Amino acid sequence: MPPRRLFAAAALLLILAVLGGVYGIGHLRSNPADAACRQAVETASRIAPLVRGEVAALAVARTPFSAANLAFKDSAGHARTLADWRGRTVLLNLWATWCAPCRREMPALDALQVRLGGPNFEVVAVNIDTRDPEKPLAFLKEIGVSHLAYYSDDSAEVFEDLKTAGKAFGMPTTLVVNREGCEIADMAGPAEWASDDGVKLVGAVLSN
Repeated sequence: MPPRRLFAAAALLLILAVLGGVYGIGHLRSNPADAACRQAVETASRIAPLVRGEVAALAVARTPFSAANLAFKDSAGHARTLADWRGRTVLLNLWATWCAPCRREMPALDALQVRLGGPNFEVVAVNIDTRDPEKPLAFLKEIGVSHLAYYSDDSAEVFEDLKTAGKAFGMPTTLVVNREGCEIADMAGPAEWASDDGVKLVGAVLSN
């Protein structure tokens, strides 16, 4: 093959490889899931009328996305993933002590856990402070948050994973996840989760 044609063929292969990589990344980001996650999108559509007032910033899911493999640690340092909550609806919240809106939101999350927490629902608040591990614990004690189990990820990889998937744009980040670990809705920023608006919305998710 003449050198010019050989060069053109090599260039074409390179372009195809790049496009394949791009579409591969897009495929990972969209995270197409099984029928259970398509059902979560249907639930999202049904609760959309309740996205108002104190939870108006919530974005309901429009495409299937499984959050089941998101990883972090429990208070004993054991590795956990959201798959461990299969069978329960979860409000996953990522927070840090350096995030002022996160700090203001914590009492509302604690109160939501008091109102609706149980065998069918849990607020899973994951701290992503990457330095002093005692600081978030001291903060929670100081403000009287005592009904939330403590979860953490001192690598902040759980945030990066959601950011890569286009589900995290700042702090705090919240996902409402169904019993199969599929996203129903997400929110960038804080909310008064224990307000009537928040409780009605989460209650509607639980009834679906």
